[in-house]
Amino acid sequence: MNKSYRIITDASADIDPVLAQEKRIIFIPMTYLLDGEEFVCSGPGNEGSVRDFYEALRKGGKPSTSQISPQVYEDFFEMFACHGEDILYISLSGGLSGTLQSATLAAMELRERYPDSEIICVDSRSATIGMGLLLEAAANNRDRGMSLHENVRWLKEHRLEIQHWFMVDNLGFLKRGGRISAATAMVGTLLNIHPLLKIEADGTLINFEKCRGSKAGIARLVQLFDETAPKDVDQHVYVVHADNPEAAEKLRREILSVRQRASVSVVQLCPVIGTHVGPDMCAIAHWGRPESSRTDKA
Repeated sequence: MNKSYRIITDASADIDPVLAQEKRIIFIPMTYLLDGEEFVCSGPGNEGSVRDFYEALRKGGKPSTSQISPQVYEDFFEMFACHGEDILYISLSGGLSGTLQSATLAAMELRERYPDSEIICVDSRSATIGMGLLLEAAANNRDRGMSLHENVRWLKEHRLEIQHWFMVDNLGFLKRGGRISAATAMVGTLLNIHPLLKIEADGTLINFEKCRGSKAGIARLVQLFDETAPKDVDQHVYVVHADNPEAAEKLRREILSVRQRASVSVVQLCPVIGTHVGPDMCAIAHWGRPESSRTDKA
């Protein structure tokens, strides 16, 4: 019989909170700053405080984040390792954050003190709801009896099948993050440009297309979903929004219009990721056909 293990992630993952509780997924809290005041994001849920966060951004609030330190990871993992429990940690994409490196350093340190506990860190190559889909799969694999090592192997083989499509509303946040220039942000705002972004095979986020207006952007997101999601598979699709429930509901309805048998969950974008994309962003994540270049197993 395979030894049981914990599935852990951090608060940058977005997932249906009821499902996360049912699947016993554990979240490491993350902190963020808003106008110099520190707040804690502990995982999915707390929709009221999330709405307050985005409303503060609309009024000019200045947010910032910092990654989890190796010491925080070590302290958190040790709560389980000291009892001999194994851990599968699924991180925010290493192409977007250094949290994977911090978690790996903590795991290496703990292995020396707790040789009976195995801690494996997996790069999701995803963010937000893409991480949510991978966490669901990992928990389902575990519940079906898949061992820790079998699960890790499966995740690395299939993680690049997750497709992410993002529509950003506020160009100022992309400018602050260095993804577009100040001139591009100014012109784009005047022309009502909505950039579309996706996560590449190496886990980085790129701006690959532009749409005039949110209506065109939503239509394009649905088109991308329709082009890349298998038509013969009933699957769980995630829609995430940064305090933009009207656009998220439109996305949900449009997805169901092209995949009647899909299951669509709508969740709020956590402030940790929302800091970098701003209010009103919408995104879709689903399982789909990976690009032919996506073959690495690192």
